[in-house]
Amino acid sequence: MINARSETAHEKPSFKHLLANKRCLIIADSFYEWERTGTAKKPKRIMTKERSLFSFAGLWDKWEKDGQVLFTCTILTKKANLFMEAIHERMPVILPKAMEPSWIEPVRRDPQEVHDFLQSVSVDDLQAYDVRSYVNSAKNEGELCIQPLVE
Repeated sequence: MINARSETAHEKPSFKHLLANKRCLIIADSFYEWERTGTAKKPKRIMTKERSLFSFAGLWDKWEKDGQVLFTCTILTKKANLFMEAIHERMPVILPKAMEPSWIEPVRRDPQEVHDFLQSVSVDDLQAYDVRSYVNSAKNEGELCIQPLVE
């Protein structure tokens, strides 16, 4: 699963143990979300106002399948903040730089404590712009994914 709801992850057997001791940072410079306008969906690129790298709160795991070791991760999400709610009802948990060390500190934590930590996180310095529907396919890469849509 690419996303996990931060509000309920501490209650889910599949995420509870990961919250306790398999927290990670997922580094990004932006993310995409699709704004619904009537029946259409418009893709948007969202980033911090200073356009710098930031971290999503993530969980990781190690699996073995058919003798092969797999590492997987998921991004924790939460209810959208004031900026994001105009675009989508949910958003990734973006960690302020000062909170990153606390998130990845290699100590076992109670899942409820981690839940409370996640609910205290807020980032308000976001901006967005329209991009081409080219980003609708994960197969597509390159500069066209980030070029602003000019209509």
